[in-house]
Amino acid sequence: MTWQPSAACSSPRTSNDGTGPKAVAPMTFHHTDTGVSQSVWADHPSVKGAAEATLAGVRHIVVVAAHPDDETLGAGGLIATATAAGIPVDLLIFTAGECSHPGSPTHDKAALTRIRSAEAERAATALGLRTGSVRVGGIPDGQVADHVEELTASIVAQAGRLDRAGEVLIVAPYRQDGHPDHDAAGAAAAAAAHRTDASLLEYPIWFRHQYTPDDLQADRLQQLHLTPAARAAKRRAIDAHRSQVRPLSDQPGDEAILQPDFLRHFAEPDSELFLHDEVPPDTVLDELHQRESEPWGADSRWYEQRKRQLALAMLPRARFGQVLEVGCSTGVLTAQLAGMADRVMAIDSSPAAIAAATSRVPANVELATAQVPDEWPRGSYDLVVFSEVGYFLSPAALARTIARIERCLAPEGVVLLSHWRHPIDGWPLDAAAVHHAFAGSTLPPSQAVYRDRDVEMILLCDLQQLPDPGA
Repeated sequence: MTWQPSAACSSPRTSNDGTGPKAVAPMTFHHTDTGVSQSVWADHPSVKGAAEATLAGVRHIVVVAAHPDDETLGAGGLIATATAAGIPVDLLIFTAGECSHPGSPTHDKAALTRIRSAEAERAATALGLRTGSVRVGGIPDGQVADHVEELTASIVAQAGRLDRAGEVLIVAPYRQDGHPDHDAAGAAAAAAAHRTDASLLEYPIWFRHQYTPDDLQADRLQQLHLTPAARAAKRRAIDAHRSQVRPLSDQPGDEAILQPDFLRHFAEPDSELFLHDEVPPDTVLDELHQRESEPWGADSRWYEQRKRQLALAMLPRARFGQVLEVGCSTGVLTAQLAGMADRVMAIDSSPAAIAAATSRVPANVELATAQVPDEWPRGSYDLVVFSEVGYFLSPAALARTIARIERCLAPEGVVLLSHWRHPIDGWPLDAAAVHHAFAGSTLPPSQAVYRDRDVEMILLCDLQQLPDPGA
C-alpha cells in the first residue's frame, strides 16, 4: 500500500438506489485517520446478503495491483484459493510502492523499491504463486494514471493470450477506491476485460477506510468465503509486507503505513469482498478522436490514400444500392463510397468521429453512433465495408459482428475487408485473426485477396452474382 500524506482524491461514491454514480465532494484522508470500522462492514445487511463469488469454470486468473500489498489485502484469499485448486494465477503489480514513506529519514526510494519488491515475492510465495508468475514495478509510484493505456496493453497481453476454451478472470482494484493509483489500475483492468472478453472482479481497499456499504450498489457485491488454509495463507502474506505493517525504524517518518484498525478489514474476516458488474464500454477510440481531428492521418498519409484506392478498385461493381460501412471514423472513405451508392449507412462507436464525419459526407449518407455488435442498423445491404475495425473488437464481439453481417447482407451482397497487418498493441486480435474469423463464417467465399507488407484486403462475394464484364 502506498499513500501520500493529505492526498486528495476525486472518486465519486456510488448510489445504492440503482441510479449509479453520483457526484460528491472530493474526499481527502490520510492513512492514519480513524476510518470506518471493520464491524460496520462485516455486520452490514448488504455484505451479509452478498452473492457468493465462485471460481467455478475459471481457467486462468490475472490479478492486478497498483502497489505491493494491494493484491494481498484485496484478493490474497482468492489467490490462495485459486492456487490450491490448481488454477494458474498471474500477478501484475504496476509500481514498486517506493513512495510509501516519503518522509523517511532512513530509507530512500531506491531502498524501498528493493524492499517492497522482495516483500511482494515473499507474499506471492505464501499465497502459492509459482515462480515467474509475478511482475513488480515499471511505473513510478503515484503516476499510474499517466500510464493507463500502456498498462491496459500489458493486461491484454497477459489475458488475451490465454486459452479461450476456459474463462479468464481479471481481478483488480475498485475503480472508485479513492486512491488515484488504485482508480487508474482498475480503469486499465476494466478496459482490458472489455477487449479480451474476460470477467472482472474489483476489490475495494481505501474505500472501506472512508465509506460504508451504503455507498455501494448492493447487487454488485460478492463474497468469496475462504477456507482456514486460505485465511492462514493470506495472513502470512500480509505479514510478508513488513515495511507496511511495521515501522521501518523508531524515527518520525518511518511509522507503519497499515494501521491495526485498517488491517482488520482484511486480516480478520473469513471472506473477501468484491464488486462485480458488466464490463464497461472501452472509450479509448472516442478519446483519441476528441484529442485529434483526424487521428489516422486519412487526409495526409500515403498509406491511407493508397489503401482507399485499392479498396475501391477491388469492388466488382461500379455502383451499389445500399452500402453499410462499419467503423467509418471521420468519413474520408465514406464520402468516396457515397459517389458509387444510392445510400450509405456509416456507423462508428465514437461520437467525436461521427461529429467530424458530418462535414465531409454528402446528403445520401446517414451517420450514426453505434456500439457494434449490440447496436446495429436495420436494413439489407448490397455492400458491407469492414475496414480497420475488426481488431478493435473483442473476440466474442467480432464473432457477433460477423453474425450481424451475415444477417444483413443481401443475397447478391459483397463484403470488403481491409486491415493493417502490423501488430495492434493493446488488443488481442490482429488482421490475420480477424480475417480468419470471417473465413469460418457462412458469408460468401473469398474471391479476391490483396496483401502487401502493410495491408490485407479480402473480397467476399458469390461469383454467380457478379456483373458480366462483357455487358
